[in-house]
Amino acid sequence: MPVLAVEAPMQGTIVSVDVKPGDAVRPGQQLLVIESMKMEHVIAAEEGGEVLEITVAPGETVNPGDVLIRLSPARSGGGESAVGRVSTARTQEDRADLSDVVERHAMTLDDRRPDAVARRRTSGQRTARENVDDLCDPGTYVEYGALAIAAQRRRRAVEDLIARTPADGMIAGIGKVAGHRTIVMSYDYTVLAGTQGLQNHRKKDRLFELAADLRLPMVFFTDGGGGGPGDPDGTGVSGLDCMAFALFGELSGLVPLVAINSGYCFAGNAAILGCCDVVIATANSNIGMGGPAMIEGGGLGVYEPDEIGPMSVQAANGVVDIAVADEADAVAAAKRYLSYFQGPADTWECADQAQLRTLIPENRLRAYDVRAVIDGLADSASVLELRQGFGPGMVTALIRVDGRPLGLIANNPTHLGGAIDADGADKAARFMQLCDAFDVPILFLCDTPGIMVGPEAEKTALVRHVSRMFVTGASLTVPFFTIVLRKGYGLGAQAMAGGSFKAPLFTVAWPTGEFGGMGLEGAVKLGFRRELQAIEDDDERERTFEEMVARMYEHGKALNAASYFEIDDVIDPADSRRWITAALESAPPPPPRTRKKRPNIDTW
Repeated sequence: MPVLAVEAPMQGTIVSVDVKPGDAVRPGQQLLVIESMKMEHVIAAEEGGEVLEITVAPGETVNPGDVLIRLSPARSGGGESAVGRVSTARTQEDRADLSDVVERHAMTLDDRRPDAVARRRTSGQRTARENVDDLCDPGTYVEYGALAIAAQRRRRAVEDLIARTPADGMIAGIGKVAGHRTIVMSYDYTVLAGTQGLQNHRKKDRLFELAADLRLPMVFFTDGGGGGPGDPDGTGVSGLDCMAFALFGELSGLVPLVAINSGYCFAGNAAILGCCDVVIATANSNIGMGGPAMIEGGGLGVYEPDEIGPMSVQAANGVVDIAVADEADAVAAAKRYLSYFQGPADTWECADQAQLRTLIPENRLRAYDVRAVIDGLADSASVLELRQGFGPGMVTALIRVDGRPLGLIANNPTHLGGAIDADGADKAARFMQLCDAFDVPILFLCDTPGIMVGPEAEKTALVRHVSRMFVTGASLTVPFFTIVLRKGYGLGAQAMAGGSFKAPLFTVAWPTGEFGGMGLEGAVKLGFRRELQAIEDDDERERTFEEMVARMYEHGKALNAASYFEIDDVIDPADSRRWITAALESAPPPPPRTRKKRPNIDTW
């Protein structure tokens, strides 16, 4: 009769023998246990059969290959020897340790925290985990530190902390957003009002370092009340030696950083938000560097949270880049924003480009909507405008042309005639930094009478603010190009071309383009002051002035400027996308980056 020998797979000592001669065994059944190097190994049957002989007893030492048990197989087969395998297959119900882990994780989830979820619903908001789930592709999120609890063991029972401070109010992990690995973090306002506890900070440190090492973009849900003073488990005095803000600041310019806020965001939470490249905030957001307690503690008065940094303030002053209605819209905006840093779109379509020919009025004094030009020029539904409520004289947006991501900077002629003021310059310069940091080419749409002038403008530190466009433009490493829609005058026009019309890969104009060292009217008044003053009759002086302006206009028309080769060409507006595509295809791909291209992206 064929015999199956169960051999020792390792050197060790027999701890127990769990069968006896004559027993019927099934495949996978435990036969005996061997201890080796302080670890117990279960030896299980490879096949079913009947125990014929047991050759060892507890306490005996065995060597690899020693026969431990002989079996009579339950079915026909050869007499080959079989090395016993280690049996590990057990169900969750069989394992108390696994059940404990599953239970602890379950206690962190929304289903086990109905009271906390209900409180969140009273403000019309989603939970932190709902937001994370909405952002990440299903089943891709891996959470770090889910079992952490607040560092308050000296003043509260561990059971209470497990129940009431899950994850220490910080959900942190890595998931996929539209198929791309992304670090996603969220303060949990249902846990200690989203404040920053000791373990909360340690988790931030851990994920911030991973972001730097793995070069992963980050989305951070920021609502919460700042530093939490109630953690007595730490050994320090102030906690100001935490590394979170230093580590997060170092990520600027290295990986895309996106902040999403809904509700209150004060103090340290606001500092995290303010370090991000782009801030997306819901209509119910209040954002400030100090909350009510800090303001009152500083002797600065008593305020309700809703009075501090509402959206009516933070969208207009430029803190918020994208204002949305609610958290669902915020998540959708974050996905859309990240898509511009994830490569070209596979499919695209655009409007009939012939329509561009009629968007700029032939009357050179007639205003028009530059956003209609942008929408017509870009791929359909591809325009994502940033900071729309701030610096209205400048439009900054992410767009696509033939599926390729581009940054777009355009003068807005409906505000100050398109003149560049301090806010507009800051807005444009910072957007240039953002695009350059992440290898996104830039398209300038120029229609400016120049830089804003006058005593009131100078009170805004205009000289310094506007000069940011020259310094930033001169350091751009991405391809950039300029299309002059109408006015291209003075330093303002040069600022819309990286400092010079010869700096971009191309500088072209539409037929409505007009050029000069300064605005035509000002140039005539300055250059022909004596001649005009010599004309005594007011009507004749005005007619002469208008004739001089008209001659200057003819001299400065785009066609004449091109004849002097100050610009590369005057083009049919319908050919604009062809010029852009040709330039993008001509430029070499950006080299792989081993470090930041620039020290950081200005927070302003």
